[in-house]
Amino acid sequence: MRVAVVWNHDHTGVINRFGQPGPEDEDREMVESLVAALQEGGHETLLCEGDKGLLGTLEQFMPPDPQARPSGIVFNWAGGIQGECRYTHVPAMLEMAGVPYTGSGPLGLGVAPDKVVTKMLIRDRGVPTPNFRVMRRGTESAGDLRFPVVVKPRFGSTSFGLQLVHEPAHLRQAVEVIVTQYAQDALVEEYIEGREITVALLGNGELEVLPLVEQDFGDRETRLMACEDKMHMAVAAPQKICPAQTGGKLATMLRDISVATFRACQCRDYARVDLRIDGSGQPFVLEINTMPSLGMRDSYVLAAMTAGHSFPSLVNRILNVAHTRYFGIGIP
Repeated sequence: MRVAVVWNHDHTGVINRFGQPGPEDEDREMVESLVAALQEGGHETLLCEGDKGLLGTLEQFMPPDPQARPSGIVFNWAGGIQGECRYTHVPAMLEMAGVPYTGSGPLGLGVAPDKVVTKMLIRDRGVPTPNFRVMRRGTESAGDLRFPVVVKPRFGSTSFGLQLVHEPAHLRQAVEVIVTQYAQDALVEEYIEGREITVALLGNGELEVLPLVEQDFGDRETRLMACEDKMHMAVAAPQKICPAQTGGKLATMLRDISVATFRACQCRDYARVDLRIDGSGQPFVLEINTMPSLGMRDSYVLAAMTAGHSFPSLVNRILNVAHTRYFGIGIP
């Protein structure tokens, strides 16, 4: 099958430079590994930019057959170039053009990156999440929030801008950093002291819950996954333990609320849920990532490998899950 891997590496393919730019740098090594995995699965591949020229490129690479059926599929790895709801941009183009693709659609990719909307949706499903407030100026009252609190951009990924604030006197400055540097509201939520677990999910109808991964912070004073940790730049990065040592009852609870979060946020094909467990054993969902990193040192891949996948088999399984969702059968 023809598989186009779409990413955003070269940000020049736009009409104007306008709106909030995407802060992330795409991991070239990871994307090249993804392409190689698809080739190992027997697919003809093309790596292309998710910009204004995308649809013309795809039409050349995988033109429709006489019955107007798709002759290929996109493995979507595009985080967007600029503007609002960047993760929705490429999927929306593909929806309009009738091109199938992996991962969540525009709805899920619009909902899940909005951490405030995510918390509202999962609370409506009875899923526990830390108490929070949205702040725009830093002068608003924190109300009944208990300190310390975590302050971070309402939209964003990779822990960009994340701050731990211990005292109310320091909250205003932390909020103003978010508003000024990221041009968006700040999410202020109670910090949950305890274990951090990630749950990797794969599939659609009957979700496969991969082995749980724990972030072991060791003796670190700040027990949070910072940007440097997620980008593998930290000197003392947390160690990943997989499978995480949890009792049967807790493991079932973690799986159930992760699946409920996946459903509430309209996710598709695969995702990763990040949780904290407090001292009493109560889990809290922090957020869901609809496009979790597939780097070899990242939690999603570790969980899949613990479940028996190789990296190529994981990538091709994601592709097959998407194909089945569209056409009712796996890739021949």
